[in-house]
Amino acid sequence: MTGTIANAAAIVAGTAVGLLFRKGVSESVNGTVMSGIGLAVGLIGFKMAFKTENELIVILSLVLGGIVGELLNIEGWLQRAGSLLEVKVGGAGDGEISKAFVTTSLIYCVGAMGIMGALEDGLTGNASTLYAKSLLDGTSAVIFTSTMGFGVIFSAIPVLIYQGAITLMAGSLKSFLTPAMITEMTATGGLLIVGIASNVLGIKKFKVGNLLPAILFAVLLSWLWVKLNISI
Repeated sequence: MTGTIANAAAIVAGTAVGLLFRKGVSESVNGTVMSGIGLAVGLIGFKMAFKTENELIVILSLVLGGIVGELLNIEGWLQRAGSLLEVKVGGAGDGEISKAFVTTSLIYCVGAMGIMGALEDGLTGNASTLYAKSLLDGTSAVIFTSTMGFGVIFSAIPVLIYQGAITLMAGSLKSFLTPAMITEMTATGGLLIVGIASNVLGIKKFKVGNLLPAILFAVLLSWLWVKLNISI
């Protein structure tokens, strides 16, 4: 789990550096930079989404995932976790820490790089992919923290749990996950990141947390597509 530990540590370090940049930054500069970040996040999401080879799987995954997510109220659980963290660290109570935690946790956990890197780390002990992700996440943590605040540091917790679990279960997951499954997972996750970008830019508020089950449905539907030999 060295790669996952390095990834979490990079987010913590990036947050520390970002707090230094945050001091003395005016509201206007903060708003402009945040808009730029939102656009960049949208670009990443669209690039991931366009990798799909079966749009119908992505659509069905979002529909089914959204239904399950709403029933479970995942977004509410994430918001409550963020609010609890805000209380524990003595935040101002304005939701800033909670918002930063939820937004960055989703960005860092949704994507093929973390999944494949964690699998590679667990199966071969080669953590090079996660080290590369650590560099990217650590750098973005500096930017996110300078605009969103201290709450970014808590996104290291779900990264540690999520990627760590994949690493520990790598043996069984490797035999199940096919390239087609990973492709549709990536595409579906990309659209969720586009939703995050919309939230950051204030275009439309998406309950991205409630859409998270769509990623699991992308795997299940990809498997079903092959088993039933469905063609479109």
